Amino acid sequence: MKKIIFLLVLLFTGVPPCLGHPKKPMRVLVLADSGGGHILFSQRGHVWLEQELNKDHRFVFDYITSPDVINDSLLALYPLFIQLDYPPYPWTAVAQAAMEKYISQGLGGWIGFHHPTLLGVFDGYPMWQWFSDFMGGIQFKAHIPGGATAQLTVEMPKHPVMKGVPTTFMTKDEWYIYDKSPRPQVQVLASIDEATYQPAKDVKMGDHPVIWTNAHVKARNLYIAMGHFPELFDDPAFTTIFRNAVYWAARQ
Repeated sequence: MKKIIFLLVLLFTGVPPCLGHPKKPMRVLVLADSGGGHILFSQRGHVWLEQELNKDHRFVFDYITSPDVINDSLLALYPLFIQLDYPPYPWTAVAQAAMEKYISQGLGGWIGFHHPTLLGVFDGYPMWQWFSDFMGGIQFKAHIPGGATAQLTVEMPKHPVMKGVPTTFMTKDEWYIYDKSPRPQVQVLASIDEATYQPAKDVKMGDHPVIWTNAHVKARNLYIAMGHFPELFDDPAFTTIFRNAVYWAARQ
């Protein structure tokens, strides 16, 4: 009898009946700036995560504005950690150790936007060497104040994060320049063509990856250089990458 009911529902609706209880939502920890030049991006990101990405209520997003609360016990609650614009300082020794364990042992996935590669000595804080190595052994050198529009090229179109993303697309951000390319240490998914800067800029690094993942750690991880302007959430290429990244890093 149950089999007949199942087939009738499938025949008339095209949707199989719910069998059992819905899957429990996945908890996601989101660390975001609470002020400064990135606050508008962080605010738009909060709204987008709740209203656009989470329409099927598959996730529960918990937001923090400081890494001071991060420790092993907190991270153990989350299969995914999104660093939505927050620098690699000032983190306590406890928070740093917990992050290193979380990533190195693959206890969860990680996505970082823009600010995590502000690597160096800032505001009296020493550089977090482990995080620099995690990001490909780079240090922050310069940036493009006010931003610039440029063409991005997808280098790994078959990677799940790049599904549905054009092979080339234009976008604007306050691009970071590093002391060297992270390419030898990471897997580059997309890079920027500095010759397409609008307006033209002299601040360049040559080989300029902007989206990459580090396969030398157990955690699924992705760094996305974009994350300065809130208008990015009006860009379908960016939101597609963001959505794909969440599902990929969360192993959904």
